[in-house]
Amino acid sequence: MGRRPEVFVRQVSMTEGQRLQRITRTAKDPVKLRRAIVVLMSAQGQPAPDIAHLLKVTEDYVRDVIHAFNDRGFDALDPKWSGGAPRRIDEQTRDWICVIARCDPRFLGRPFSCWSLAKLRDYLIAAGYVTTVSVETIRRVLHERGVSWQVTKTWKASTDPDFTAKMRRILDLYDHPPADGRVLCVDEFGPLNLQPRPGRAWRPQGQPVRLRATYTRDQGVRHMIAALDLATGRLHYRIRDRKRWQEFLAFLKTLRRRWPDQRLYLIVDNFSPHKHPEVRAWCAANRVDLVFLPTYASWLNWIEAEFAAVRYFALNGTDHRTHAEQDAAIGAYIRWRNQHTRPKTGFATNSKIRHPDYPFKAA
Repeated sequence: MGRRPEVFVRQVSMTEGQRLQRITRTAKDPVKLRRAIVVLMSAQGQPAPDIAHLLKVTEDYVRDVIHAFNDRGFDALDPKWSGGAPRRIDEQTRDWICVIARCDPRFLGRPFSCWSLAKLRDYLIAAGYVTTVSVETIRRVLHERGVSWQVTKTWKASTDPDFTAKMRRILDLYDHPPADGRVLCVDEFGPLNLQPRPGRAWRPQGQPVRLRATYTRDQGVRHMIAALDLATGRLHYRIRDRKRWQEFLAFLKTLRRRWPDQRLYLIVDNFSPHKHPEVRAWCAANRVDLVFLPTYASWLNWIEAEFAAVRYFALNGTDHRTHAEQDAAIGAYIRWRNQHTRPKTGFATNSKIRHPDYPFKAA
């Protein structure tokens, strides 16, 4: 068998050569990059066997790229991706995979409460929905259909017969604060006991922060009473040993002294100290309106989100040994937070609670 004739790219102009060089420096597609290198090396006089040896490809591949460039120019450098292999799982079967994944396995005769991908695959094959399928295929089918692995959470629906009226009043205070007063969200945070608290931190892989374990905690607990001022976004707080009506009333008096000339609208939950007769009497005599949340609806209190941030940034990942140390950490975070805060507006703007018919299933 004789030697195959040499194949070279056609005459390349200076502009085309500069364009090829630019492609070899900037192309992100590895196919386009390799084809451009083949053409550029051929234009420099390199024979096809040498190019194939340097690029670790076949000589036929080099010849095909050169012939294609001679015929179509730079268009031949762009890969023409096909649709890939045809799908072996039809649309109806994909729908069934998603439906079964959302079912409780016990309803289908399986002795477990949730599916793993392997268990789901085994059931699909045993039930005859597919003859064979990989775990990765099932994962991709679920991902494409918007079915993901999520944590199960609890939810307590409000049983308050006046839920709608109370909720709408609170939302109206959030959206349209009264001109003659100030809206404050008030609640207790705690108990603040002394313990190692799990958290998250940026660390080298395989080297997490380790905290001690505790089995006895004999230094008692403390409680934080706080108020979120919606007009400024600032958080005002006190940390006390107990959270009786006496501590709550004393905190309200500090709020009254802070804004002596304004009427105060306090969003509070149904904790018994908030409804104590002494508290109610003092509020009525000092232009303080207690606006109570519906039962089982603490999520309507805007300060709950701020408490989550306090726990995340001031407590998680810490191991304070004294209450003074822990109180100082909380205070330092709140001072930093108050220096970077803005007025609170736009509570749950895109939530279903803003729908005129919410709650939809209310009797």
